Amino acid sequence: MAGYVCTVAGGKGGVGKTTTAVNVAAALEDRGYDTVVVDADLGMANLGAMLGIDPDASIHEILAGGRAVSEALMDVQGGITIVPGEQSLEAFADADPAKLKKVIKTLRNAYDVVLIDTGAGLSHETTVPLGLADGILLITTPDDVAVGDAVKTADLADRVGGEVLGTVLNRTTTETDVEAIAERFDSKLFAVIPDDIEATEDEPLVLNAPDSPAAEAYRQLTERLVGVFFEGVELDDIETALEPEWFDEGDDDEDEEDDSGGRFGLFN
Repeated sequence: MAGYVCTVAGGKGGVGKTTTAVNVAAALEDRGYDTVVVDADLGMANLGAMLGIDPDASIHEILAGGRAVSEALMDVQGGITIVPGEQSLEAFADADPAKLKKVIKTLRNAYDVVLIDTGAGLSHETTVPLGLADGILLITTPDDVAVGDAVKTADLADRVGGEVLGTVLNRTTTETDVEAIAERFDSKLFAVIPDDIEATEDEPLVLNAPDSPAAEAYRQLTERLVGVFFEGVELDDIETALEPEWFDEGDDDEDEEDDSGGRFGLFN
């Protein structure tokens, strides 16, 4: 049986696409699902750098016709396998995004889950992974520009026949109006990931900061994805991964409920 291909996408850079892909991969491996992460951000590849590895071969070389997929596979912590990229302009110029389809086909026959980490913007190289996926996970921060770009990515995904599973709202604080942001998307709000400044240097968090609120949020997100990927759970039946205690700052003066019954306008 072929594996599930999930593209991790979002219109704006720096919203946590790679962070989400790595943490979900680690949580999937912990659940026994053999997972590979592909760095398809051909312009600004950063998967290898995030995990502190110096690759011998890259996705760019595969897409340029100079390497086989097997040559670029690298095993990293947590049992995750990655296909890293490189950051040179020459590599970017030589890589042909159209060849990504063959790469993903090869990987889905060898792994339970293939996670495609994409770049920012609405270029050809970011569009290709949307059409290759069984499901697309949108990533955004509460920033209005990031949300707007994620909405555009969802529209683009629809045009190329991709299915958006849901949205992950990253770097959320007690000041975030989650409900208002969720209403801007047609898809389900899959998870709300708390801003966890102290844990940001410990990627993947689910391995290196397992007790952090963000790590628990990623584990719950993964639980919901497993239901969709392998257990036949319908998207309409998914509950958002969000726990009030993730946002508890321990300040009694701030533990007030607004008129809607939510805390800081966050919970309803």
